[in-house]
Amino acid sequence: MNTLLLDIEQKPESLFKWALLSLQHVFGMFSATILVPLLTGMDIGIALIASGVGTLAYIFITKRKVPIYLGSSFAYIAAISFAINQSGLAAALVGLMLVGLIYIFVAIILRYSGTAWLNNLLPPVVIGPIIMVIGLSLAYVAIESIGLTADTEGGLFIGSITFITAALIAIKAQGFFKMIPFLIAIIIGYTLSVIMGDVSLGATFSEANFFHMPNFKFIGTYALDFNVIAMFAPLAFVTIAEHIGDHKVLGEITGRDFFKDPGLEKTLLGDGVATFLSASMGGPANTSYGENTGIIALNRIGSVYVIMGAAFIAIALGFSGYVHAFILSIPDGIIGGITIILYGLIASNGIKVLSKNNVDLNINRNLIIVSSILVIGLGGAVIEFSAVASMSGMSLAAVVGIVLNKVLPKTA
Repeated sequence: MNTLLLDIEQKPESLFKWALLSLQHVFGMFSATILVPLLTGMDIGIALIASGVGTLAYIFITKRKVPIYLGSSFAYIAAISFAINQSGLAAALVGLMLVGLIYIFVAIILRYSGTAWLNNLLPPVVIGPIIMVIGLSLAYVAIESIGLTADTEGGLFIGSITFITAALIAIKAQGFFKMIPFLIAIIIGYTLSVIMGDVSLGATFSEANFFHMPNFKFIGTYALDFNVIAMFAPLAFVTIAEHIGDHKVLGEITGRDFFKDPGLEKTLLGDGVATFLSASMGGPANTSYGENTGIIALNRIGSVYVIMGAAFIAIALGFSGYVHAFILSIPDGIIGGITIILYGLIASNGIKVLSKNNVDLNINRNLIIVSSILVIGLGGAVIEFSAVASMSGMSLAAVVGIVLNKVLPKTA
């Protein structure tokens, strides 16, 4: 049942509210989007611009029917790093373009084969725990950011304030304020960080310029190294499994079946084109973001126009030195306080899938499928195909769940 306060095709009633709602999504995606270029040596500005361009391309291809934000994919970090070390950035970018083409090829196949087999392949007993893994597998990021691990320190106080602020606003606030709990919490947390001396505004902006030109790399200047490029192909099928899981999550939140309308072939095509465009300008692969889906789950604003606004802001951030410096200065504790809620919301939607579809966990067959997906998805299980290609986490758990659902005998 759709309980959105602002439906997918609706626009916010004012430009001011539109901007604030979109900005909240920018905060949601930012830390994860820039982490991939930080770890691989790619350009942060390009990653931001590519995420915005890719999201807009995706929204256009899916006919403005799916409010999903696309950002840098973690699945390709090892492959990108290896390719850059062996043959340079150009070879890695060609490999990422290949990933986009594989998505497009799979989308074309689905266009003619249909998608009815998906419901049979991914019933609620499989989808529910997969959704839980999507959220819970990110939990360590939130815990490390807020400083609740043995080898991290700092951030707990400011993170706790941010967490409590977001929670109280989401529960107690009325009207428009109830729609932007994360944005308000971030502003309060950041202001407090400045007062406490954790953030120095002078140091933050001392070396920042109004305009920042990213170091673009464009298709046509790339070098071919087929040995390096080939290792990217298997990873495409891993992230296709993630794509399916993320769209199932969003479908549960919004009360829509995106596999029927606009169709899985359209969402995969949009994702593939987004990755191809990103790599063609020097950016990482794009993928659907659970962080932004979590925001929709909490504030119940499913407007695709809000997501489009976030995409335009992301593009502007890629060129803006001052805004770039500001967002990079947000303390980890604030991000941790926010993501504890966001990632938990995603996992909770998996529980709702099991409950809504009356999946009986008193039946051993169902219990084995659910428990196996959870343990494999969260336990760090990995199957390595080569030095840089492997299947792990949610993707491996999804494969195991699908196989168990097919081979375990059904009870009478």
